[in-house]
Amino acid sequence: MKGPAIFLAQFMGDSAPYNSLESICRWAADHGYIGVQIPTWDSRLIDLEKAAESKAYCDDLRGRVETCGVKITELSTHLQGQLVAVHPAYDLMFDAFAPEHLRGNPKGRTEWAIQTLKNAAKASQNLGLNAHATFSGALIWHTVYPWPQRPQGLVEAGFKELASRWKPILDVFEDCGVDVCYEIHPGEDLHDGVTFERFLEATGNHARCNILYDPSHFVLQQLDYLQYIDFYHERIKMFHVKDAEFNPTGKSGVYGGFQDWVNRPGRFRSLGDGQVDFKSIFSKLTQYGYKGWAVLEWECCIKDSEQGAIEGAPFIANHMIKVTERAFDDFAGGSVDHDLLKRIIGV
Repeated sequence: MKGPAIFLAQFMGDSAPYNSLESICRWAADHGYIGVQIPTWDSRLIDLEKAAESKAYCDDLRGRVETCGVKITELSTHLQGQLVAVHPAYDLMFDAFAPEHLRGNPKGRTEWAIQTLKNAAKASQNLGLNAHATFSGALIWHTVYPWPQRPQGLVEAGFKELASRWKPILDVFEDCGVDVCYEIHPGEDLHDGVTFERFLEATGNHARCNILYDPSHFVLQQLDYLQYIDFYHERIKMFHVKDAEFNPTGKSGVYGGFQDWVNRPGRFRSLGDGQVDFKSIFSKLTQYGYKGWAVLEWECCIKDSEQGAIEGAPFIANHMIKVTERAFDDFAGGSVDHDLLKRIIGV
């Protein structure tokens, strides 16, 4: 495992050091991070079209980042990936994720999003990256609770359509040698293990269809986030280190009662302030040979982001595990003595 790294999306702002590539990368390095995950919708950090077209541009971008003391871990297209599949009920709210000239044009917005994802594949390749972070989008999220009853075949039709939009994108990522890592997230059609399996099957078990593992979203769903690793470790190619807590009351539970984050039973917290068992998570990921980055994603309803970033790097570093090169009982080993083995088993 590599790290600590930090996702820059929640930290970019209008004032220094958060308002330019070099200044925020130096800021991250000063706080102990060695990697940065870059949101591609912020043009201050990357020109995605140029990165897809020009290896020279990517070499220069990578050099500028590394001069600041950090490496680029992955690119992110969470907002653009969302627009690959938007149900009309969410058109107005998701329109802000699209370029201004495409707002109010769902078809054009989807075509733009698909091309943007293909650009991200080529840009990742040009930057020498092997994984990419995104959202799946959603066509049937509005039916997540089965009332009114879902018509027979609706779920299958939804995942078939979602896969048909993503399959050409996944093929481009395959050509570029980059894994697509879907953040499994409420609001997306891929929001738990079963829905990921449905999508994976609909894509023909595409080799580039993989997972961005973020336990905070599973705490809020009351899903066993440790067993999730046992089930899907072969597909987990990215890791957001984000904390959360769930404290249900007699008034509100997993749905949150339309309350603000600070008042919801399930809410995101800074690292170490929530309920996530990170010792077990790091142990399981290490046990299964996870070789990707451990990336802080900060979203806390209480603590200031600067404090969260300062505390985050040592928190991740202290949880990372150097894999042992020998078994604890190697002292009792030696060459195989077949005669001894026969005597021990009584033959």
